Amino acid sequence: MEIKLYPIFIQQAATSRCQLVLHCRRRALTARKMLRSALSRASCLARASLLETASRVPAATVSRNVSKHSTETDAELDARYEAYFSRNDIDGWEIRKAMNDLCGMDLVPEPKIIIAALKACRRVDDYALAVRFLEAVKEKCGNKQKEIYPYILQEIGPTLKELGVSTPEELGYDKPELALASVYD
Repeated sequence: MEIKLYPIFIQQAATSRCQLVLHCRRRALTARKMLRSALSRASCLARASLLETASRVPAATVSRNVSKHSTETDAELDARYEAYFSRNDIDGWEIRKAMNDLCGMDLVPEPKIIIAALKACRRVDDYALAVRFLEAVKEKCGNKQKEIYPYILQEIGPTLKELGVSTPEELGYDKPELALASVYD
C-alpha cells in the first residue's frame, strides 16, 4: 500500500523543519555570544582587580606615611590656610574644599583661620556657608565644646559683628524644631 502525500503537507513539513533548524542555529549563536560576552567581562574584571590590588596601598599606610613625613608646624599650617582663605580670586568651591580639608584634620582651627574663612565666605557672598562652617567648628570641639567653643566665639565675635554673620545658636540651629523630649531627662 502506498501513501500519497499531498504537496501542501510536504511543503508544511519542510517549512516547519526549516524553521526548527533556523531556531536551533539562532539559539546556538545567542549562546555563543552570551558566553563570549561573559568571558570578556570576566577577563576585564580579573585584569582590573589584579591591577588594582597591585597599585592599591592600604589607607593606614598612606595616612601613617603622610603624618610621619609631615614637617609642617602648627604655625605654618595656620599661615597656609589663612593665606589660602585670604586670596582675592577664591571661589565657593575652593572655600568648601579647604573647609572640608580642615574638618578632616584632627584639630580645631585657630580663630585667625576661622576669621579668614568667614571673610572669604563674605567675599563670595555665601552666608549659609559661613554659618555651616561655624557649626562644623563647634562639632570639631568634640567633648570639650564647653571650654573651646566659647573661646572661639569670643575671639571671632568682632568679625562676626563686622560681617553681620549670626552664630548657629543665635539662629536657633542648636535646638531642633521637631525634637522630642528626651526620655532620659
